[in-house]
Amino acid sequence: MCFFCKKNDMAYTSRFQELLSQYRFGKQVKLTDSGVSIQHLKFKSHACFDSLVEKSKKSKQWFFLNKIKENKSFQYPVFLPARTKKTNQAILMLHGLNERNWNKYLSWAEYLCQHSGKAVILFPIAHHMNRSPVSWTNPRLLENILNIRRANTGNDRSLSFANVVLSERLSRHPELFYQSGRQSYDDIVGLLQEIKTGKHPLFYKNTQIDVFAYSIGAFLAQTLFLSNPKQYFSDSRLFMFCGGSIFNAMQGTSRSIMDKFSFDTLFTFYQTGNWAETYKPIEGDSARQVFYSMLTPDNDKDTRISNFEKLSSQIKGISLAADVVIPHKGVIQALGEKCSSQTVELLDFPYHYTHENPFPVNKNTDSNAVDLSFQKVFDSAVEFLF
Repeated sequence: MCFFCKKNDMAYTSRFQELLSQYRFGKQVKLTDSGVSIQHLKFKSHACFDSLVEKSKKSKQWFFLNKIKENKSFQYPVFLPARTKKTNQAILMLHGLNERNWNKYLSWAEYLCQHSGKAVILFPIAHHMNRSPVSWTNPRLLENILNIRRANTGNDRSLSFANVVLSERLSRHPELFYQSGRQSYDDIVGLLQEIKTGKHPLFYKNTQIDVFAYSIGAFLAQTLFLSNPKQYFSDSRLFMFCGGSIFNAMQGTSRSIMDKFSFDTLFTFYQTGNWAETYKPIEGDSARQVFYSMLTPDNDKDTRISNFEKLSSQIKGISLAADVVIPHKGVIQALGEKCSSQTVELLDFPYHYTHENPFPVNKNTDSNAVDLSFQKVFDSAVEFLF
């Protein structure tokens, strides 16, 4: 049990709904009961997105994606502890693949903020959350695309309104998986530079920044920690929840993430297809090298595992037994037996859950069991990141 946790903590399942009613994206909010405040900061991406693709491979789709204004200039929420205007400690929270709103993360961020006493930064991955057009979530506008794709993929049951945009983008242009991830990587480095140099309005110079990463956000975080751009992560800690797997052990087919055809295309492209065939290390580009090493267990295996072992005191994680999207075995393959046994705990919850929804809030689930499971995970995170 973490030092800060109190017996009168608000139950997760009831607090989830309360926060949905209080939160307004882009608006400054002071949350009732906890006193945590939420501010939204502006960010402009200066990542050199054009340089990630050879000119000969740029298509109309590519130019369309590169002109999405929401992806280049956006806002991100920061949770601040009660009575705090500026701080020197922060937790960067990274989310999962194909997510369009912060609803799931409001309770997560508030709990971490309230019990660690640190600010929590919710930073969106490129082309996700509010970094994507509103039209990408409008069923009426997506219906035609969905019907055409359904016909072309044999009425794939894994296709849905929720995943049709990502499925269409990645099946046509699987290179976007790396390119969007790389833009996110560069944006996070830019954010940390702003904070570390004292140019951020909410943080003092040289603020300590740790990371809470979920799902594909953990893959991004692992890349950041292994490459350690500008030595920003030398003293940082990383807590991974439902994340940390080697790429080829992931199972991304989900009505919430992407359809089977898209995942199969993506898997082939990076395992045996174009990217795998043409990959060559680029001197000075450690992020690309680390990404390559995280694709299969054998890619730069000795170096990857050795580096994770060196980072073992900075890493902690929780995997879930019923998680088929990011399975525990994939985490072991990524980190190696020694590091994973020291750092990653395998849990199972006494109710039906999924990777996408580890803490379900519905009438058919034992709310007390969900509350206790949530507290177990986040007490562990607070204790490690404190």
